[in-house]
Amino acid sequence: MYGRLLKLAVGTTMALTCLSASAAAQAEHQHEHMNPPAREWQFMQDGVVFGLFNHQGGPSGGDEFVVPNWWMGMASLPIGTSSLTLSAMFSLDPATVGIRGYREIFQAGEAVDGEPLIDRQHPHDFFMQLAAAWRTPISSATGLTIAGGPVGEPALGPVAFMHRASAAENPLAPLGHHTLDSSHIAFGVITAAIDHGPWAIEGSLFNGREPDQDRWDIDFGKLDSVSGRLWFKPTSTWEFQVSTGHLVDPEELAPGNIQRTTASAAWMKRDGADFTAMTTGYGVNVEHGAARQSIFVEATRHLGLNSMFGRAEIVQVETDLWLDAATSSSVSDEHRKDAVGALTIGAVRDVLRWRGFEGGIGADATFYAVPDSLKATHGSHPVSFQVFVRVRPPAGSMGRMWDRRMAQPMPGHAMPMRHE
Repeated sequence: MYGRLLKLAVGTTMALTCLSASAAAQAEHQHEHMNPPAREWQFMQDGVVFGLFNHQGGPSGGDEFVVPNWWMGMASLPIGTSSLTLSAMFSLDPATVGIRGYREIFQAGEAVDGEPLIDRQHPHDFFMQLAAAWRTPISSATGLTIAGGPVGEPALGPVAFMHRASAAENPLAPLGHHTLDSSHIAFGVITAAIDHGPWAIEGSLFNGREPDQDRWDIDFGKLDSVSGRLWFKPTSTWEFQVSTGHLVDPEELAPGNIQRTTASAAWMKRDGADFTAMTTGYGVNVEHGAARQSIFVEATRHLGLNSMFGRAEIVQVETDLWLDAATSSSVSDEHRKDAVGALTIGAVRDVLRWRGFEGGIGADATFYAVPDSLKATHGSHPVSFQVFVRVRPPAGSMGRMWDRRMAQPMPGHAMPMRHE
């Protein structure tokens, strides 16, 4: 079943990619190739608001209307040959989604009132990032970056799903979020990075504990977790990363450390305002002597006023969480894991463009492959769907903040990478 699902996912992704082959021009260079560094503040912003009718299928599902959202801004100033970048990111999820988050069957992670959140995606905190980055050249081809702040992202995992162009129109988090990029909100982080041509290596010291259920404050803690990440960007369209991190007591309800390792590849090609983007990634958490893995592939094709998107995942879920909840006991095997498959296909049509704001109407559906152990709690063939309106703020002259990370200089303030 999972083999057929993966083949269908790959076929869907290739179809999305092929749509751009006849229309795309030569890959454009990044802004840092085209423009010399400006000697004044430069600004970027991005964000999204989804007004979402969310139907989650099967016995564990239900219906709701929620409004997931986030906004991020960056300001950068060259100082001599160096540059200073300030970044801030906020979300009103605590008010518009609620402390229990939105429904998403087979999703698990974090806790409320001493109970694990299952079949739900937790809300983001109001403070998603408050950080600064200082980059200075070491030589004509090499730079050193020091970044960090009270809220930031360590060097671990692929670019967080909210910032991936390949997930730009998908309103829901990946099921594998907690094996890939859940550490993107760390309350306390320091990162050092060295870039040389197409290569960059990063290391972080950070607070690896999950946020608590009070989503409006900053949960300061010890910087006792560590991570490292290697990036390789051979062209302006391809980017690869591998990373690993040792998270100290990240989970509120399951004391113990986690070793997380990830790898991903991202591809994006632009043709003016149109683009095609694809990301595939793998993540594994090793905790309490057991490993839990996930793999995903996702893509978005934006052409004119229309976007199509898809995501396929195979995720090993912690089966005992659902069996314990169903029996109101804790007698199941705490190390048991089963593979769940999910395939999402959707589309968005832009219906409003006003002073840079972009408003669209979209819908998607998700189909699942359910293991025998969870058919009693989720059904044999659940189907979920969403209908939504989507609004983005003006992108500005520097474009949207797609595929960006905390310890990355803003376009226009970085050393030119190798020309293709």
